[in-house]
Amino acid sequence: MIDLRDVRFEYTQGGFSLCVPELRISAGTKAAAIGPSGSGKTTLLNVISGIACPDGGRVNTASVRVDSLSLAARRSFRIKTIGFVFQDFLLLDYLDVLENILYPYRLHHDLVLDADARARAQRLAADLGIDRLLRRSPDELSQGERQRVAIARALVTAPKLVLADEPTGNLDPATKQRTIDLLFDQCDALSMTLLMVTHDHGLLDRFDQVVDVSAFGGSEP
Repeated sequence: MIDLRDVRFEYTQGGFSLCVPELRISAGTKAAAIGPSGSGKTTLLNVISGIACPDGGRVNTASVRVDSLSLAARRSFRIKTIGFVFQDFLLLDYLDVLENILYPYRLHHDLVLDADARARAQRLAADLGIDRLLRRSPDELSQGERQRVAIARALVTAPKLVLADEPTGNLDPATKQRTIDLLFDQCDALSMTLLMVTHDHGLLDRFDQVVDVSAFGGSEP
């Protein structure tokens, strides 16, 4: 599912570089990315998804050479193939919670917004405990509620790969466990691969693979 070889990435302003000689994550694996703040965990997710283009090397994600695609092709690939939980959520305040969850279907003609998609959104919202909030605006929600909306949005298209950047960082312990259970259950049910950034080392024994990103980089600006 993920195969990086001799990947090099450096911010144009300098001060940080990421060097990945080799990284392989097989399809269906639940992997955790760990490392101190500034070690390059978010940058690694961005390179894998095509948000950032490396300065050298090969990035193969879901059998696609992402590094060889144009900007538009990388965006199309990402929408169709990857569910992304961003650290700052990136919810749209002019859409209610339900429409935020369904927003990926507005971005690409290959994703069909039908009754099944809407039912899946409703089920995910119920599983995450936000079904009572579906008609609210994101600016009416707590940080933890916004985070759960972002997770539901990442899962709603049943993507091949889920990249999650600290998806449980703003959740209380009980909700954190329920969210991890949901992520893992969805991955198992739909044969999805998960790469999740986390600082919570108490969760690591639940993952199939742990990637220490500090071995690949320096300090981010």
